[in-house]
Amino acid sequence: MAASMKYMILYRGCKHTKRWNNMLRNCRTFCMTHRKNKGLVLGVYEPASESEPLVLTPAAQSINSRTGGKLVELLAVAGKKLKAGHTRVLHGVDKEFSSIAVSCIGKQGQGYNELEEIDESRESVRTAVGGGVKVMRDLHELDVSVDPCGHPEAAAEGSNLALFVYDELKDKDKRKPHVWLSCYTDHIRGDAESATEGWRQGTVQAEGQNFARLLMETPANHMTPTIFANRVLEKLGILEDFTINSRDMAWAEHHKMGAFLSVTQGSVEPPLFLEIEYRGAPKDNSLFALVGKGVTFDSGGISLKPGTNMDKMRADMGGAACVVGALLAIGQLKLPINIRGFIPLCENMPSGKATKPGDVVTAMNGKTIQVDNTDAEGRLILADALCYAETFKPSHILDIATLTGAMAVSLGSGVTGVFSNSTPTWDILHKAGARTGDRVWRMPLMKHYSKQVTKSDLADVNNIGTQSREGGSCTAAAFLKEFVTNKNWLHLDIAGVMMNKAEVPYLGKGMSGRPTRTLVEFLRQLSKMNS
Repeated sequence: MAASMKYMILYRGCKHTKRWNNMLRNCRTFCMTHRKNKGLVLGVYEPASESEPLVLTPAAQSINSRTGGKLVELLAVAGKKLKAGHTRVLHGVDKEFSSIAVSCIGKQGQGYNELEEIDESRESVRTAVGGGVKVMRDLHELDVSVDPCGHPEAAAEGSNLALFVYDELKDKDKRKPHVWLSCYTDHIRGDAESATEGWRQGTVQAEGQNFARLLMETPANHMTPTIFANRVLEKLGILEDFTINSRDMAWAEHHKMGAFLSVTQGSVEPPLFLEIEYRGAPKDNSLFALVGKGVTFDSGGISLKPGTNMDKMRADMGGAACVVGALLAIGQLKLPINIRGFIPLCENMPSGKATKPGDVVTAMNGKTIQVDNTDAEGRLILADALCYAETFKPSHILDIATLTGAMAVSLGSGVTGVFSNSTPTWDILHKAGARTGDRVWRMPLMKHYSKQVTKSDLADVNNIGTQSREGGSCTAAAFLKEFVTNKNWLHLDIAGVMMNKAEVPYLGKGMSGRPTRTLVEFLRQLSKMNS
């Protein structure tokens, strides 16, 4: 109190309005950070029938027991029964917590839903606790414990993902406050380490996805190829087992990356080729390659995009962002696996030096490409990146890109479209998506589509194919296939899931960072098979 009074005295003594307001903000901040308020998010399940009461999680049972049934009593007084994903706030339940958010997880005993291809028990926890922590933040509860609800990893993911917001460029008064999250374990008898470790793992995975979201949301003038590389170096460079190299245009020219360089030439921003090595296993273990499209802004080049929503093309480096986010999580979790990430970074802009429709360029593997649409640039930079990745002889290659609007048309925002030449590898990714709640769906990779891109008037391949408006995501994948010889190749087209339009409740609106956590889980499973 004495300290807060000191701030109030300073506040009264200010003569100028700006300093006056600053002192007031300081006083508010001091009071908020020094008060003892603490929030708690608890889970409950829907009853089996309307006549029965809500089913409490073990954590909720413990709070109800130690308060003499007050939790259940206040829930009953509140009236309507909670439905899945809904939250109710209670005050005065327990002296340790100033506010308790009770969130409904849905029906108890959920598991894998074959039709939805998702682990509903985990996804329901993410949704429930995600809603709860957002309510706590709105109440300005900045120290919040969260009920693990039987799935501490999922609870941590839902909580941390729900609180993400990009407001770095706003006035400090308009930014959302930071909330300190912890796993509530007081109800666990004996060893709580398992829940704590699950919570830590989920937190790390969510932070990886949130870093990808941060990179994707940042305006293009604040996220050029150079700035992107610097942000990656700041984040990953401090971790053990990482080696990061940022290659310049001269390096790309030396490696004869004509396809990559053709996209970069219209912009004044210099291109970079980012190479990230993670060494988490012995050197003689298999190497896994991740390739991410890193177009930090895509105007379409000479084949200019419509002006509507062009600002969203700041996130056309979403593939690169997901690769970096996944590597960040993998490094913090210290997964026993060796990975190399390959990220071609550039802008696609129109200018007097830009590539023109009809131009022919040569990729690193010597194939010539007729560029009939400069807005189909992602596949050009990936072509050279894939060729370069193959020189390291990885056992698996996965590339990821916001590649085609056609993918968004065909699958919407429900799942990531995947093309693969390996069913066993696809199966691992498919199971990973079911566990993380960030699902994937296999798309066709047939000669039917390859024929369309290998028919070209002027070159070996055409960058849009003979039927550019039909099966666009399939012809794009077929184009990439011309630059891959690896027998365990996956191509992920994330154009449809680039943004979250409230379909995933715990993500909120904006850039999604999907499917970062699925990449982490996929590589975790590969590391187990490789050990």
